[in-house]
Amino acid sequence: MGRDKALLSYRGRTFLETIISNLSNAGADKITVVLGHHAETIQRAVNLSTVRVVVNHDYQRGQTSSLQLGLSAAVVDAPEAVILCLVDHPAVSADVIAKLIEQFKSTHPLVLIPTHKGERGHPVVISQKLFPELLALLPVEPANSVTRKYRDVTQFVEVADRGILVDVDEPRTYERLEKG
Repeated sequence: MGRDKALLSYRGRTFLETIISNLSNAGADKITVVLGHHAETIQRAVNLSTVRVVVNHDYQRGQTSSLQLGLSAAVVDAPEAVILCLVDHPAVSADVIAKLIEQFKSTHPLVLIPTHKGERGHPVVISQKLFPELLALLPVEPANSVTRKYRDVTQFVEVADRGILVDVDEPRTYERLEKG
């Protein structure tokens, strides 16, 4: 993107503020934010007083290192699961997150993934039963190397909101997002 995705604007707020607000409005108990590149700039620009902030000083090691750092911080609260939200997916609504939380609480799957018209999206809900495997990953191994092992027991929840599919990785996608 050439810019910090966390600070990009979406509907009058930054991506990060939008995601935190939607998690909170959906009833997420504890929110842990992992910052890496430009962490200090993001902390100055965004009010993070309602969340736990963890800074990944080794962010160059990749997304898995950030996931592991955040998961290590979150396990202190002994959650039944985590909702893995990526900062470049700001269009996920609070309603979708609430639906995922409700589905997890009623069925307790190992992995819960939202779909829209059969296409898989984000965020992904991961049971605490998989935390040890995620924490044991090597930096080059993606989290989905664990979740794919449980594909046969993964639950998929169809949602009407296409926002679960919007991944802002390039300026063109961001321009489309801004236009609505």
